[in-house]
Amino acid sequence: MDAFAQMSTMGHEQVVFVSNPEVGLKAIIAIHDTTLGPSLGGCRLYPYASEGDALRDVLRLSRGMTYKAAIAGLDLGGGKAVILGDPGIKSEALFRAFGRAVESLGGRYITAEDMNTNVDDMGHIARESRWVMGTGQASGGSGDPSPVTAWGVFHGIRATLEVVFGSPDVRGRKVAIQGVGHVGYYLAGYLAEAGAQLCYTDINATKLGACVEQFGGEIVDGEAFYALDVDVLAPCAIGGIINEHTIPQIKAPIIAGGANNVLNDEVRDGQAVLERGITYAPDYVINAGGLINVYSELKEWPRDKAMDDAAGIFNTVKDIINRAKAQGTTTNQAAEELAERRLTQVAGIQRLHLP
Repeated sequence: MDAFAQMSTMGHEQVVFVSNPEVGLKAIIAIHDTTLGPSLGGCRLYPYASEGDALRDVLRLSRGMTYKAAIAGLDLGGGKAVILGDPGIKSEALFRAFGRAVESLGGRYITAEDMNTNVDDMGHIARESRWVMGTGQASGGSGDPSPVTAWGVFHGIRATLEVVFGSPDVRGRKVAIQGVGHVGYYLAGYLAEAGAQLCYTDINATKLGACVEQFGGEIVDGEAFYALDVDVLAPCAIGGIINEHTIPQIKAPIIAGGANNVLNDEVRDGQAVLERGITYAPDYVINAGGLINVYSELKEWPRDKAMDDAAGIFNTVKDIINRAKAQGTTTNQAAEELAERRLTQVAGIQRLHLP
């Protein structure tokens, strides 16, 4: 399927391809929907196997941001950016060139941190564009949004536990975290403090060691993650890991984590998870804390408000799971219906000429 067909199928407004060979920049910026406000979404740096894979990822991620903002009640649209490249090779020039591309969109897209990008990278972008959030606090930004994202995921996990086991208490519950980078690391901290039993998997041995040292728990092999006899699988790394190959292995009754695009195919894999009796917290619902944090930065609200608002993800996740049960649908279908309803209502507001 070509780029225009994919855009049409997924309802995107605009996709921008950016190239600056002199600094090694190859990027795609996807603007999905600006009904509710300017599109906002992080900039991901990843060594995609192909340009087609990168396009598919940025289209799915940007659509997820539209739904994330809609369900969270924010006046933002959905956007995302991916830079095709090696995360181990970064430069000031790379991100400044990307920043110029963001600036050229005139505020239709606002960027922020994502996988393999950080506060320093956002600082380089900010030298070229006004439309960037998550810069260092010394520059007036809110800093790393990961603690807020993880706080929302923590409360989303509590919601799934209440639905499945009758209590939101995580004490004594077994949780397996896949990916202990930014979000996964902070999530481990919240869960450990609340008394959960933890195990982790990651391709980075240093990060794994830091988690065990800080929070206790054990390390498991990457492939063993899916078949673990735990209460919750918490994917916090790459997307597409819940698929036709991994679903038959899963023993856990709950999937709830911070990663985006957890289901490789929303329809097929969502139905397969439902048929297995697994409770799935839709990714763009449970991991909305990062977007909530960035929105608070836009509004110049304090971090405490962002943390309080992210804690409200508990009620949102619980409501969506119960809606899905009542309707006999998948949780991601129930979430999409809720998001589309708000988009339709706001789009239907009568436009008035103002002097």
